[in-house]
Amino acid sequence: MEGTMKVAVMTGKKKMEWREREIPQPGPGELQIKLEYVGVCGSDLHFYSEGRLANWVPEGPLVLGHEPGGVVSAIGEGVTGFEIGDRVALEPGVPCGHCEDCLKGHYNLCRSVRFMAIPGEKDGVFSEYCTHAASMTFKLPDNVSTMEGGLMEPLAVGMHACELSGAKLGETAVVLGAGCIGLVTLMSLKARGVSEVYVADVLDKRLEKAMELGAARVFNSRNENIEEFVKTLPGGGVDQVYECAGNRATTLQTCRLIKRAGKITLVGVSPEPVLELDIATLNAMEGTVYSVYRYRNLYPSAISAVSKGLIPLKKIVSHTFDFKDVIEGVDYSLNHKDEVIKAVIKM
Repeated sequence: MEGTMKVAVMTGKKKMEWREREIPQPGPGELQIKLEYVGVCGSDLHFYSEGRLANWVPEGPLVLGHEPGGVVSAIGEGVTGFEIGDRVALEPGVPCGHCEDCLKGHYNLCRSVRFMAIPGEKDGVFSEYCTHAASMTFKLPDNVSTMEGGLMEPLAVGMHACELSGAKLGETAVVLGAGCIGLVTLMSLKARGVSEVYVADVLDKRLEKAMELGAARVFNSRNENIEEFVKTLPGGGVDQVYECAGNRATTLQTCRLIKRAGKITLVGVSPEPVLELDIATLNAMEGTVYSVYRYRNLYPSAISAVSKGLIPLKKIVSHTFDFKDVIEGVDYSLNHKDEVIKAVIKM
């Protein structure tokens, strides 16, 4: 496809505007994708509201959006295994493939990765078309929609958290935070046979969704104490705790929820760099702490799990906005966190 396309560009704090750009053409090893759905992530909202995310500060205009599903519209030189019209999910980070981290299989830790919607790396996909490395593009089976294709990105985070911590059949777990990442972690746990999962949040809408997705019990932390409840469980705690809120209070709580030799996995991204842990309790329990940075080697398994019905991924979507309303959609998601569980942009 040639010509121009519409792109929504963030030009500053809470500023987004429409631009016309040339439709990008695929280079060697790349595909051109006509985007159909892009999820709105918490990090997009953070960039938009603060004009920066952690240490990433845009030097100029930045296109947000890094959860894409779409259709192959052109094929670059040397690419095999794809045809025009293939429906695909794009894994947004393209690693270098030859550094020590990549060769060990830890490509999510590649220092030369080019990740969508990260300043200095790659523009995001709030646009009609994009180009992407074929190696990080995954075909979707007929029964998986391109909307679900875009949602593979957050799902991979939840799956990676469960993989790192080795969550297994018969264990018990607590998920702190029932936003998108908390819910995909819950679904990943359930799919792995961890049937007893307790979920805490402060927003009732999210807790209702957690119940619908199979939480054993939910707690609104404003008026219920999950710590007291967990002490009544066999062993006085759970095997696995997943911090999915990126929040000071919940991070501090993690050590008080595990049973002896339990595991804590820090999944949520905190806007502040330094948070406390209750180290005395952690030591007494001989607990293990895992940290999560994105995901690796999981798109094929994620797609397969959704295709087989093990993970009801589209149930997390609460709002859909048309591409022409993307700026309003991002703004709405930011200002209505109590009702937006997951928003997607329909291109």
